[in-house]
Amino acid sequence: MATADWREQIFETLQGHDIRQVYYVPDAGHSKLIEACQNSNSMRAIVLTTEEEAMAGTLGAWLGGEKSVTLMQSSGVGNCINMLGLSKTLRYPMLMLITMRGDFGEMNPWQNAMGQATPKVLEATGCIVFAVDRPEDVQPTVNAAANMAFEGNQAVAVLLRQKLIGAKSFGKN
Repeated sequence: MATADWREQIFETLQGHDIRQVYYVPDAGHSKLIEACQNSNSMRAIVLTTEEEAMAGTLGAWLGGEKSVTLMQSSGVGNCINMLGLSKTLRYPMLMLITMRGDFGEMNPWQNAMGQATPKVLEATGCIVFAVDRPEDVQPTVNAAANMAFEGNQAVAVLLRQKLIGAKSFGKN
């Protein structure tokens, strides 16, 4: 029997943690997961105009008794810097799954600055950060991150590195 794709494993893990709200800005790296969440009868996929809206959304979900996850690209972390500390101050759970740019094999220099700064920015705002390079590490890492977020009222980010998701080539090798 074939092993499930790592994106399917993320979706199943989110379902296992009873995630009800999924905040996202459209992103090719998350497209398969976003589609699964949109098609789910138990999740509400909420498209955002900018990533920092998710920081307030996760607080609202928690206050309303629901669990949520934020799906974003590393460049979106820069949009959230001011709001990321909210979780630490108010001690509510924030789970983020972040597809990386400016990482292994990046061809777009515009992505490099925020891609390299993403782990440091998250850590500076009090987030616990895990990075994943290999498909076999995705499910246990997302599961551990969800446990830490929802059981410990922590902000936890899982960085889905470019070795995992693949670097964009735009036709060049």
